[in-house]
Amino acid sequence: MEVFWAKGFVGASLADLTKSMNINKPSMYSAFGNKETLFIKATQHYIDNNMQAHLGVLLAPELPLKTRLKNYMMSIVGMQCSTDHPKGCYLVLCQSEVAGGDIPEQATKLLLEIESAPIALLSDLFNTDNEAITLGLNENAASNALTLYTALKGTAAMARSKVTSTELEFVIDTILAGVFNTSKNYSTPKAILQ
Repeated sequence: MEVFWAKGFVGASLADLTKSMNINKPSMYSAFGNKETLFIKATQHYIDNNMQAHLGVLLAPELPLKTRLKNYMMSIVGMQCSTDHPKGCYLVLCQSEVAGGDIPEQATKLLLEIESAPIALLSDLFNTDNEAITLGLNENAASNALTLYTALKGTAAMARSKVTSTELEFVIDTILAGVFNTSKNYSTPKAILQ
């Protein structure tokens, strides 16, 4: 996972992968079949161990929506900027390689499925959360979700360029302010306006 995270699918050579696992090429083929199968397993490991943890802060019911969204986004930014592993986001790096056509079919399919998950998650939140509905964020749920996801893909690129999480917090605050300020157009019930 760390090799794919640092170099992407295309940049990760078999020599890099076998060296990081401390095995030889025949052992890698015996254990995983091929680079694509290894990549799929590494990607699933990344999701299970690095992405699932962020959901807890997003779904914490006792906090206001804006706080939950900021905590969720900053949790991801913190991971992107951490020195415990490669900078940026494993998924963003590998998803950007899909357009080049160099990633095999099953790995491409997985990356595209994963790409839609955060937007669906955030859209669902905007459509079902009582506070989001009261604020009118459900009126543009898909656009609001895309806005936040786009920001997170951008912070991944900036983290890879060694921008700190403290610097990126301003970006997150600005994006959230924009989303929540836009919702004010929808916050007054129509019956009051008539």
